[in-house]
Amino acid sequence: MGQYANQPDFITSAKAITPSATINLSKKLNGASLWVGTGGNITVIIAGTTGASGKGFPTSNEAVVFKGVQNGTYLPVIVDYVLPTTTGPATDIVACH
Repeated sequence: MGQYANQPDFITSAKAITPSATINLSKKLNGASLWVGTGGNITVIIAGTTGASGKGFPTSNEAVVFKGVQNGTYLPVIVDYVLPTTTGPATDIVACH
């Protein structure tokens, strides 16, 4: 059956996060999936997005909004950033690796 720690389909670390409009290395989630405790809308930048020029950091123009995420949802989308959502934001978000 193997060890869980070296299996990519298991979460081995988790960290509560707060959405931030800052897009830089200090806020990058490095390819995390998300657990949404309290549902709503969640705005993310998908992992690997490098900006319109293909260099540097993405911009908020490249964000994707998932609308109507339910309470207690595991969102199996791999993201690098969670941005603030102005209308009906989801809260209690946990980044899972």
